[in-house]
Amino acid sequence: MTSGLLALLDDVAALVKVSASSLDDISTQVAKTTGKVSGIVIDDAAVTPKYVVGLSPDRELSIIFNIAKKSMVNKLLFLTPAALALGYFVPWLITPILMIGGAYLCFEGYEKVHSMFVPHADVEDNTNLETITAEDLEAMRVNSAVRTDFILSAEIMAITYATIIDKPLAFQIIVMIAVAVAITIAVYGFVALIVKMDDIGLHMAQEKHKEFTRNMGRNIVQFMPHFLKILSYVGTAAMLWVGAEIIAHGVPALHHGLEFIGHSLSFSPFISWVAKAGLCALGGIILGAVIEKLLSLSKKFVKPAKA
Repeated sequence: MTSGLLALLDDVAALVKVSASSLDDISTQVAKTTGKVSGIVIDDAAVTPKYVVGLSPDRELSIIFNIAKKSMVNKLLFLTPAALALGYFVPWLITPILMIGGAYLCFEGYEKVHSMFVPHADVEDNTNLETITAEDLEAMRVNSAVRTDFILSAEIMAITYATIIDKPLAFQIIVMIAVAVAITIAVYGFVALIVKMDDIGLHMAQEKHKEFTRNMGRNIVQFMPHFLKILSYVGTAAMLWVGAEIIAHGVPALHHGLEFIGHSLSFSPFISWVAKAGLCALGGIILGAVIEKLLSLSKKFVKPAKA
């Protein structure tokens, strides 16, 4: 009986080791995938705060929560099953879809860079803001944010799937769910913190606090506009870099070129990364400009046809 109990304990220990190993593999894969989509995550976090600008401070966290909730639903109920289905039935479509998304990111990045040098008036759904209610404006902002997030989330989930395409189905499902949940919480938790930093600073600057706390609060309030501007620049650079890198991985010649640059500068990993990211960002601007010109030409042809 003692030997049977020992055998059972050995089996349990072996099962625990296998389970722990599987959890380690999953956590390692989630961390690796999160690193690969970091550029898109940065862009998502940089873009979202603008959707609560000009709205009631009391509604900021509620708006962010609504966006986060819809983002989570899109990732879990639509994008993850879609990626798994494409990978199972038509895996050859994954790379073209990624490249189309990368081209879109380059186009969006170029539009942002262009707007920095050629400012233009912002238009919100071609609607006169004086004639709509605060509830309507909030709904417009949420819908616009969800549309942008859906495209970025599609890229995140597609890249995630591409990194685990050779793994068992159960492993794929667990990793994709884990990535969807972790990234959504991280992005919108960070966004909520950014949006409320002004309020935190104002609270710290009140007279009831000590001088050191008051000074820190005032510094936070003064620094946040500059931080948001820096974050916007970082998000734009990340969008261009990630978009172009996605496309480069789908074109063997470009991919080998990036690998050659990486090996040539391998004496300094940081310099190697900066060189590759800089070249990708430059290529993203060029590709975005080309796409913008093509779209402009197509509109010129379409309008006379409609007329």
